[in-house]
Amino acid sequence: MAAAVAVLVAVGLAVPLALRGGDTHERAAGVPDAKDVAAHPDQSPPRELIAAGRTAVSAYYTAKLVKQPDGNAIGTYEWRLLDTATERYEKTDWAWLDVAPGTRTAAVLERDLPVRRIGLLDLATGKVRRWIKVDRSVGGVQFSPDGSRLLATAYRLNPDGLFKDASYRWNDETVPGPKQSRTGFYVIDVASGRADFAERPARKSEAPAAGRQDFSWSRDGKLVWESGGNKAIYYDVTGRRKPAPDQEAGTSSPEGLRSPDGTLVTGAFVGEGDDIVSEIRNARTGGRAAVVPGQQLLAWADDSHLIAWRCDPEQCSPGKGEFRNQLILVGLDGKVTPLSGFRTPDLQDEGRWTPLLTRR
Repeated sequence: MAAAVAVLVAVGLAVPLALRGGDTHERAAGVPDAKDVAAHPDQSPPRELIAAGRTAVSAYYTAKLVKQPDGNAIGTYEWRLLDTATERYEKTDWAWLDVAPGTRTAAVLERDLPVRRIGLLDLATGKVRRWIKVDRSVGGVQFSPDGSRLLATAYRLNPDGLFKDASYRWNDETVPGPKQSRTGFYVIDVASGRADFAERPARKSEAPAAGRQDFSWSRDGKLVWESGGNKAIYYDVTGRRKPAPDQEAGTSSPEGLRSPDGTLVTGAFVGEGDDIVSEIRNARTGGRAAVVPGQQLLAWADDSHLIAWRCDPEQCSPGKGEFRNQLILVGLDGKVTPLSGFRTPDLQDEGRWTPLLTRR
């Protein structure tokens, strides 16, 4: 089973690390700038609110494998969700969740995925205000950039299940493997609960293909996309194939994030040797605008600051310490402010946490 833990990483069973809530070209009234920072560099995983400017860690998860009868297993996520009344992260029993822009409401799915209802949970009380029922079972959910709709991916089987009859060889061991069972997606109006289904089965690929193949919103919320190997494949909300939007066609991935004023976009890691840096590009020309510390740029705090992962500069040698990283706030001027403590470098450690970043 130790080898199978690595399968969770290898087949991509993870929440995307991009900012949930999309791009906006105007700062919402009352949102603090990047000087308003909630940092806890002594905490990993965090116990208290981590935030900077327009962005907060609204939740995070840790993952482990749970053995099942007959040699099967389930990749299980333990979520800790922000209690906005206490500004602390509280353990939950939800199998999957997402937090709406504004960090007031979470969409939650119960254990034993896939399920046929989605809960709308109040982050201040921890209580589900309303349930939205669907005809086909769903295993993943994501709010639209404006928070008015939900995108729920439907599956026949648990998308995080690993099955003995789909076993394969991994590092000289036989491990249970995932099964593709995606059937399509729902676009759900949050206010009314109306759910429209689009049939989009899992794409055929060589084993071991990921069981979880969730759809995600485009940055403007007009299209949805899925990963297609080295590129993104876009669809309209009825499931019809569409070309990439202009604002995403020129970026390195759909998860490239524009600054709030729309002038800059996050780029790739460009570090060499001892330099642990990533690039910022001009959103209009595609040219390099800046190089900033960090391995992975996750979200904009304001027009000139970002939240990123960065490994310990003194222990970043590839193969040694690049996975011992912490959340940082980094400015375009290169100034770094630690936001969290360092994660364990062991990718299979059950205490290794993954944040969900949401626009406040």
